[in-house]
Amino acid sequence: MLRSSLPRSRRLATVGLAAAGLLLASVAAAPPGSADVAVRSAPSGAANTIPGIDEIVSSPNLKQVANLPKVAPLDATNSDLAFQGRYAFAGNYNGFVVYDISRPTAPTVVASVLCPGSQNDISVRGNLLFLSTDSPRSDDSCSSTQVPSSETRWEGIRIFDISDKANPRYVKSVQTACGSHTHTLVPAKDRRSVYLYVSSYGPSDAYVGCPPPHDSISIVKVPVKKPTDAAVVATPNLFPDGGFPGVPGAKSATSGCHDITAYPEKDLAAGACMGDGILLDIRDREAPRVINRVRDTENFAFWHSATFNNAGTKVVFTDELGGGGAATCTEAIGPNRGADAVYDITGRGDARTLVFRSYYKIPRYNAETETCVAHNGSLIPVPGRDIMVQAWYQGGISVWDFTDSANPKEIAFWERGPLSVDRLVGGGSWSAYWYNGYIYSNDMVKGLDVLKLTDWRTWLANFIRYDELNVQTQPRYLSW
Repeated sequence: MLRSSLPRSRRLATVGLAAAGLLLASVAAAPPGSADVAVRSAPSGAANTIPGIDEIVSSPNLKQVANLPKVAPLDATNSDLAFQGRYAFAGNYNGFVVYDISRPTAPTVVASVLCPGSQNDISVRGNLLFLSTDSPRSDDSCSSTQVPSSETRWEGIRIFDISDKANPRYVKSVQTACGSHTHTLVPAKDRRSVYLYVSSYGPSDAYVGCPPPHDSISIVKVPVKKPTDAAVVATPNLFPDGGFPGVPGAKSATSGCHDITAYPEKDLAAGACMGDGILLDIRDREAPRVINRVRDTENFAFWHSATFNNAGTKVVFTDELGGGGAATCTEAIGPNRGADAVYDITGRGDARTLVFRSYYKIPRYNAETETCVAHNGSLIPVPGRDIMVQAWYQGGISVWDFTDSANPKEIAFWERGPLSVDRLVGGGSWSAYWYNGYIYSNDMVKGLDVLKLTDWRTWLANFIRYDELNVQTQPRYLSW
């Protein structure tokens, strides 16, 4: 059995060999209502496999086992995912949904909470749930309306009590400078509080409390037992020199971070900050320090997110070319733009540096009508290997191995056909994450997808169980 040395709240539990064997041997049935959906298999890495509208193409080792469509009023754009026990929590621009995933092949809705506010990035900790609001609201309530950015308005973090999963209760809001596009949950070392590293960016002083250049993050401290005392405790400036100035129309200037991924066990974080990729020392949770910074002025347009490997010796950064609203998985764009970049971490302490090793992009072209770009993914907990699953909007879901940093390879994929063959329409998988034996994808248009991966290279991951998972707060799993 595989064990972890982490405290119970973040412990990786285990399953017996017999149970794991049954899990691996099971062949998932098609999801309800899938009789009208065409499905065909193709080898991983197969080129030019653009499916038709609502057709599904996949490698033989990755199959859909369930789909739960969006339902009004939570029928706006879906965003990020978080997990706890037998529940999945799915952000949506109109609020969030709580799913019971105790039967992954038949998930059910436990609660739908209407609370509009772009983009409702989501995380959970114990009995608390956190939402990011990055749109100008008339006030901090869930009945607020969107107002022009020039008016006095509210943006920031909303906190809910989820001790009763069927009836989440809104308990506190915290306004942050420039709103909260995303946030990263970082546990305090005494476990009595959690910190939220709030990432936001704004190009002008039209954003309340966010004069240009916006080179800081907001840090919100939340006492776990008294969340109503949550407050901003620090606003560290990560780019005192202003960061990358950008290239108009091509490369984004650094005016804030889009996303930060923390690895608390290693006291490290990696920030994707529009024009810069950074490595942070977070031993002092209220005073993170930049210890290395990298730029890619040739291929990266917008540093979007980051993922560590389990050993904390590599970082995968993503480039959100086109802001997620363009068709960038085409022959004209090529393999190095709108892609991932794999960096090794070399050296020790403050001498650690990020060293570029390779790019990775899905090895299939998408149609000109499909939004497609590198987006949110997570490690698959395979001891001894570096494997992750990743969302690519309408490029679908890709599972790839970067154990050899210089030679990443796809080992599985799954995708739907275009939403339109006549015009560019946004959609596809926003987040695709591994959780307790299954891959969960929050599709912006089609709802929650559940997939099963059956591959010899990832079978050990089925032995590992999380009690709670916020992907941007990376846990450590046992390796050898």
